Amino acid sequence: MRSLTDEASQLVGRSASLLSELPTLETELERETRRSQDAQAAVRDATADLEATANRLAALEQRRVGELPGLHAGLVELYKQGRGGYARMLLNTKDLKEMTRAIRTVAGLTRINQDRAEAHRRTLDALAAERATLEQRRADLQAAETEVAAARRAAQRAVDSRASLLADVDRRRDRNAELLGELHLAQQQLATAMADIEAGRTAQPVSVPITAFREALAWPVAGEVTTRFGESQDDRDVATPRAGIEIAGPEDAPVLPVYEGTVTFADVFEGYGTLVIVDHGDNHYSLYGDLGSALVRPAQRLAAGEPLGTVGPTPAGPSTVYFELRIDGHAVDPLEWLQAR
Repeated sequence: MRSLTDEASQLVGRSASLLSELPTLETELERETRRSQDAQAAVRDATADLEATANRLAALEQRRVGELPGLHAGLVELYKQGRGGYARMLLNTKDLKEMTRAIRTVAGLTRINQDRAEAHRRTLDALAAERATLEQRRADLQAAETEVAAARRAAQRAVDSRASLLADVDRRRDRNAELLGELHLAQQQLATAMADIEAGRTAQPVSVPITAFREALAWPVAGEVTTRFGESQDDRDVATPRAGIEIAGPEDAPVLPVYEGTVTFADVFEGYGTLVIVDHGDNHYSLYGDLGSALVRPAQRLAAGEPLGTVGPTPAGPSTVYFELRIDGHAVDPLEWLQAR
């Protein structure tokens, strides 16, 4: 009861701590969510700008293709005029006035062609540079979006983790209160039994639930765990998870019940060797297999620390005892119920 009361105090403190952390984490999650949304919007804007630039480049390319026939015709005309080109045109003039007019025409045509080609080149260069800039901008924004999304997921995990821990604490507090209630009832029954004994009356047996002693049960054998709960075992060429643990111990060493109860089985059982099953009430059982011998009989009442059998020999390797714990009829990991060591 003292242990459960201390645990209840710790759980209250843990619950208060988690509740104080949640608002900060939720605020962080909201901030990261907004950042993620802003980053996504920025990527969409950059993508739209890039598409617009690509469309302008495509339009200029179409215009360039459309100008090719005119340029081609001009080149053909120059070719027709021979090696001299425009110079032949100048030499064919009859007088100075006509030559002056021809010079101005040739100079104008040359300048127009050069200006048009140069403007087109500058436009193409500017658009290409703008496209490269936008592509880099989009890449940077996508990287930022990925980073922000990762931060948002981390914030979500933190919130979920705290909420899960809080729910677990609440469950443990409820279970703690339930166990304390059971122990108070057992305490009252014990007081009544003591009063009956003092008055010379027959006392009714008092049963204290085994669930109140999770992480505090005594070990059946003082040895190392050689096989853990859930590890695969080959049973007739079929791999199945092990429902208990194996504990090494000296041959013929006593095997003790982890808690008081009544023996319901003590005999050889296929797959378990010599097996003893102890009923702890409320559909809670402990099983002790591969024993060298059973020292108890069915229906016998066992107190904690009273030997129920001995460690048996093993054909290969160290001698071990198979131990299984069933709570509410279901196999559980015994290491979560035995004393830590």
